[in-house]
Amino acid sequence: MTSSTESPRTAFAGANAAAGPARLRVVASTPISEELIAEIVAAEPRIDFIRDQSLLAPQRFPGDHSGDPAFTRTSPQQAAFDALVDSAQVLYGVPDEKPPALARTVAANPGLRWVHTMPAGGGAQVKAAGLPGEALERIAFSTSAGVHAEPLAEYAVFGLLAGAKTLPRLRQQQQDKRWSGRWEMGLLSQQKILLVGLGSIGRATAAKLSALGATVIGTSRHPDPVAGVDTVIHPDDLLDVVGGVDGIVVSLPGTAATEGLLGRDVFAKVKPGVTVVSIGRGTVIDEPAMVQALADGRIGFAALDVFAVEPLPADSPLWTDPKVLISPHTAALNSAEDRLIARLFARNASRFLDGRELINRVNTVEFY
Repeated sequence: MTSSTESPRTAFAGANAAAGPARLRVVASTPISEELIAEIVAAEPRIDFIRDQSLLAPQRFPGDHSGDPAFTRTSPQQAAFDALVDSAQVLYGVPDEKPPALARTVAANPGLRWVHTMPAGGGAQVKAAGLPGEALERIAFSTSAGVHAEPLAEYAVFGLLAGAKTLPRLRQQQQDKRWSGRWEMGLLSQQKILLVGLGSIGRATAAKLSALGATVIGTSRHPDPVAGVDTVIHPDDLLDVVGGVDGIVVSLPGTAATEGLLGRDVFAKVKPGVTVVSIGRGTVIDEPAMVQALADGRIGFAALDVFAVEPLPADSPLWTDPKVLISPHTAALNSAEDRLIARLFARNASRFLDGRELINRVNTVEFY
C-alpha cells in the first residue's frame, strides 16, 4: 500500500464547514495510474492519496474504470481492499464500479464524506446502491460530467452526417456492388437539429453544429441563452417542435423524469426520415417505439451508443436493422479521459477542502 505522504488520518470537519480538514484521506477504489495520482497530489498537496495497485484490476484501455474482468482477489486481498475503502474520507470511484460494493462500504464507513464517480451519469450508480437517507445527506457524490463532452459531440455530428448522407443506402449498394443513378444528399447547413438536453454534451454539440451552419433548437428547464443554440425550449414543449426538425440528438441522463421521454407520442410527430442520435442514457428513448418508427420510415437513420439494457440483447431487432448504427457504449472513450477525470477530481478536492460546492454534485432526489 502506498500514499502520497505518510501523514496520519485527520478528523473531518464537514464538506460545507467553514474550515475543512487539514488533510484529506482519499482511497483509490477504481483503477488509476501512479502518474495521474502524482498529478492530482501536485495540484492539491493537502491530499493523502492511498492505494494498493495490487488490489486494483488492471485497465485494458483508457477509461476502463472497471478493469480487466479476469482480475480476481483472494479472500485476504478482498479483506484488505474492503479495509482500505472503509478507511476513506473520499473514494476515487465507486468500489469496483459496483453499486452493491458502494452500499457495503457506505454502511461500514461512517467517516466517508465524498465519492467521486467515474461516469458522467454516476448518479445512476448511486441510485442503484439503494443508500439510506442518512447516507445521502452525509456523503457528497460527484460525477465526471463534462469530461466526455467533446468525443460525444463529435459522435453526434458523425451520426447526423451519416443520416444526411444516406449511409444505409451507400452501405447496401456497396455490398451489392451496384452502381445506381445519382441522388441528392442532405446538408447539415440546411437542416434544423433538436438537441434533447443542453448539458455539457449538448452544448459541445451545439457549438459544432452551429459552426457547420445548422439551425439548432435545444431543450432546457432554464430559458437562458446558450451559445450555438438558436432557440431554447422547455422539455414540456418537445411535441410542438419535433415535427419540424431533421435530426434529434438525445444526451439526457437517465432519471425517473427522463425515462421514456422520447416515446410513441414524439415519434408520431417527427418528420418522416428524421435522424436520431442517442448518446445520453438509453432509458430516455422508448426502444419499442423507436423500433416501430424505424420500421415505418419515420426514423430514417439512428446512430445509437446507449441502450435501455446493456449489453444490447442478441434478440433486439436493432441489431439487424440496416438503418441503425450500433456502437457498444464506446463513443465517449478517448485517450485523454483518465487524465481529464483526474484533473476534475483535483479541482473538486480543493473545493471540498475549502468548504465550497462540488462541481457536478449529484442531485440525490433525481440522481443526476
